[in-house]
Amino acid sequence: MSGRRSLVWLGLTPEPERELPPAVAALRAGSRVTAPGPPGDLDVERRRIGRLILHGTRRTWLRYLSEVTDLVTAVADGSAPGDRAAALLAGEVVLEHHRMLIGLPGSGYDRTTHERRALEHAVEALRNAEGTGTGPSRPARKDGGQG
Repeated sequence: MSGRRSLVWLGLTPEPERELPPAVAALRAGSRVTAPGPPGDLDVERRRIGRLILHGTRRTWLRYLSEVTDLVTAVADGSAPGDRAAALLAGEVVLEHHRMLIGLPGSGYDRTTHERRALEHAVEALRNAEGTGTGPSRPARKDGGQG
């Protein structure tokens, strides 16, 4: 193995870097038993993702997305409090990312099979909650897509 690290995982999509920080900050704040976190939570998530992208590896990136998956599924199944709209957005972004791993070399796609299934169920549950009026409505995506 050469001393060069593979950066192919960085080319998947910019959505996680752009859309996950506010959603994850909201989910982390919502999972606290006490009052929500300080306003700096968003900056903390942005810095964390920035460090992962600049200095991380595919393995550390997937570990972060696994944490996000845990937050999303906990809100979706009701085992943790949290912003359901933020959970839906984060779930959709991570699910799409994990689906695109099929086009990359390596075992990333196979390694995320369990998470993809969990996210598919979570996203469906969160969308259904939205449709019944029990969840918050989510603003339309800027790209015109249907989430």
